[in-house]
Amino acid sequence: MYNYFFKRILDIVISVLVLIVLFPVFIGVIIALLIVNDGKVFFTQTRAGKNGVLFNLIKFKSMNDKKDKEGFLLKDTDRLTKTGQFIRKTSIDELPQVFNILKGDMSVVGPRPLLPEYLPYYTDHHKMRHNVKPGITGLAQVSGRNTLKFSQRFNLDVEYVKTRSFFLDIKILFKTFLKVISPSDIQLGKKLSDVDDVGVSKGLIKR
Repeated sequence: MYNYFFKRILDIVISVLVLIVLFPVFIGVIIALLIVNDGKVFFTQTRAGKNGVLFNLIKFKSMNDKKDKEGFLLKDTDRLTKTGQFIRKTSIDELPQVFNILKGDMSVVGPRPLLPEYLPYYTDHHKMRHNVKPGITGLAQVSGRNTLKFSQRFNLDVEYVKTRSFFLDIKILFKTFLKVISPSDIQLGKKLSDVDDVGVSKGLIKR
């Protein structure tokens, strides 16, 4: 019953509470990004959701769009602002995804959504990660994040799909909170959710 009804209610309640409690943070970040990113606040990217259905994931924009003399974007490291570094390190850049949750594209807890071009390269086993809505956080994120190999992350995603429950979601949310306030296993700019933004080797998905 939880997975088919109450989980959606929990998603909506948590998202609304986040918007209310962190409203000042939203406003502060928006103002800061308007300044450092020349008016561009949000970053959207197509991701694969439940059953492989595509949707636009929303994040706060942590990099500006500065270009070189030839008109090409500078390297990611040159475009990552100090404000961007801060919102990534604190995971604030993920907050706009509450709108994806309210829309019904995502859940609070679930496998992180990846780029759609990698869908044909999943093993049959790892395709199970798309049997549920993707989430802002998940079992893989509280079990090592980018310290894990891709095969380990996807195995944890499948494990979540098979064992998901109210108590598992609460456990993941609690561990997520602890990791946000003490991000010991996060390398700046290389969170699991950010690795997807710069692309993943097709060979890594099958490992």
